[in-house]
Amino acid sequence: WFETFRRTLVLHSTPLSVAAQLRAQREKHPCTWILTSATLSVAGRFEHLQKRLGLEEADTLRLESPFDFKRQAVFYVPEGMPAPSSPDYTATLTKAMIPVIRAAGGRTFFLFTSHRALREAAGLLRQAQLEYPLLVQGEAGRRELLDNFRTLGNAVLLGTSSFWEGIDVRGETLSCVIIDKLPFGSPGDPVAAARIEHINSSGGNAFRDYQLPQAVLALRQGAGRLIRDPSDTGLLVVGDPRLITKGYGRLFLDSLPGMTRTRKAEVVQRFFTYIANREHLQ
Repeated sequence: WFETFRRTLVLHSTPLSVAAQLRAQREKHPCTWILTSATLSVAGRFEHLQKRLGLEEADTLRLESPFDFKRQAVFYVPEGMPAPSSPDYTATLTKAMIPVIRAAGGRTFFLFTSHRALREAAGLLRQAQLEYPLLVQGEAGRRELLDNFRTLGNAVLLGTSSFWEGIDVRGETLSCVIIDKLPFGSPGDPVAAARIEHINSSGGNAFRDYQLPQAVLALRQGAGRLIRDPSDTGLLVVGDPRLITKGYGRLFLDSLPGMTRTRKAEVVQRFFTYIANREHLQ
């Protein structure tokens, strides 16, 4: 696809698959290749990555996390949320999250799958006059927002895709991560659209083989912002009711860490009361 600037035309070229290029490099450098990351598997299995990279014969190893997620974190899927396609979805979720943010004492990442939803939520949170600083992507640079978040200690940061990975905020400064929707990629993205067309035309199922596992990995990356240390505690919220209502929701649930799970707002309140009492004792 093309990007036009005042005096420049830029052409981007992306392969539908890197398997052939990676295979050529492995043949050129015949040695042991090790790929490691916290988010390579989907529901504990590596087939999706192996197929995309042409590594079907690779040996795989999945190691358990050193974190005690059952004790350190609660996973909350709120009840009564409308379908994500509903026009009032973002407003409903944002209003439902105000008491959660207050229970957390600020200290929240609110992550969105679109800039439109981010802007709408920012406006609603400002109207609510939260007693915590509000940091919004687009109103300052990424580094400045993160520095301010760490310095303030009780801020609420609203961000999109660039805040889903590569962010490390340890300790009580970040105690809550809210994710608005399951992060399915936009089918309008030219690379995604080409891959979807290629998979379907080759007899595959693009949703099952590409869109779904990619969304699972993206959700795992977003959820990974919460617990960064053996002493961290916190709440993960995913507002999307498809986790419960759709059959594929089980794949997302099976891919997330083994946190204590709830759909009850009172459990969230008790959890943050417990955290506050523990911090006071320390």
